[in-house]
Amino acid sequence: MKKLAFLVALAVQLAVCGCGYNAPSNDVTTTTNGDWEATLTGGTGPTSQMNFVVDFSVTDTTGQASEPLDITSFSFFNQGSCFITGYDQEAVNGTATVSTATDGTVTGTVTLNITNPPTGAVLTLTGNLTGTSNGTPTTEGTLSNGVVVGSWTMTPGSGPAACSTPTNNPQPPFLMCQGAATCTAP
Repeated sequence: MKKLAFLVALAVQLAVCGCGYNAPSNDVTTTTNGDWEATLTGGTGPTSQMNFVVDFSVTDTTGQASEPLDITSFSFFNQGSCFITGYDQEAVNGTATVSTATDGTVTGTVTLNITNPPTGAVLTLTGNLTGTSNGTPTTEGTLSNGVVVGSWTMTPGSGPAACSTPTNNPQPPFLMCQGAATCTAP
């Protein structure tokens, strides 16, 4: 009977001690920040002239959820007639979903919306993000070699009718490079 009581007490002790144990997380958190340069292709007329640079940061805090971009600056290189010339206060917002594997591979999605308040013209870009992170399960990493490849759409608002998604190419492509004017799509 003493042996049985000893085994029961040992099992209870192991159960109680095991309840407080949490396995270490394998999640890697990655932050991205800095300038991203976007080149839009496939447009015609004024929609072929909307390349820009945007400075944003986002931290993958959950590994799966879409996080808002913290946009600190935005500027067209050449905006054409789709956005009123001299008006440099476009309303820019966006989201990103960033996931980092334990080997440092970063994947995700990015959506940007650029609105010209006077005309109501809206340029929307949606693409897939790739890159690498130097993070580990115990340290936050920084994204490097970031590339976003996707497609864009344009609604003209009260601007010129030519400022819309080309009818002959309903999903024209774009390429956005982290910290560089050019990069290679994965």
